[in-house]
Amino acid sequence: MKQEKFKMRKGKPEDTEQVIELIKDLAEFEKATREVVNTPEKMRREFDLFRLLVVENEKKHIIAFALYYPVYYTWKGKSMYIDDIYVKEAYRNQGIGTMLLEKIMTEAILEGMNRLRWQVLEWNTPAIEFYRKYGVHFDNKWINCDWYPPQKIPQ
Repeated sequence: MKQEKFKMRKGKPEDTEQVIELIKDLAEFEKATREVVNTPEKMRREFDLFRLLVVENEKKHIIAFALYYPVYYTWKGKSMYIDDIYVKEAYRNQGIGTMLLEKIMTEAILEGMNRLRWQVLEWNTPAIEFYRKYGVHFDNKWINCDWYPPQKIPQ
């Protein structure tokens, strides 16, 4: 059987249809399908707020993505935050996640970032073991805080 070739590239606004489908796959994997409120249209409108890497198979279908962006932390200064890296299940364990993570790590180094931060669910053992290979520090002291603003300001 022939080894399939993959191409990583910067994402474009026209990729958002396929990326949203992968985001929905990720939400299903994380048992949080009702949490996805993003749409391809919103992503296109807000495309300047994030960076996107995509990986295509030989048929030009997007089979993986990474969404990340620069941030500034009071203690660490200039940093990068990875919101998600996702590889379709059928394409896992073929080096695609490694390719995406190492590309972001390289960007962080070249841009002089002081830290690269992301989150992983405590039950996602394969991802945790993957990240351990990079000497990642796991912090169990902080609690995530989310606030969802109302759609309009209360009167």
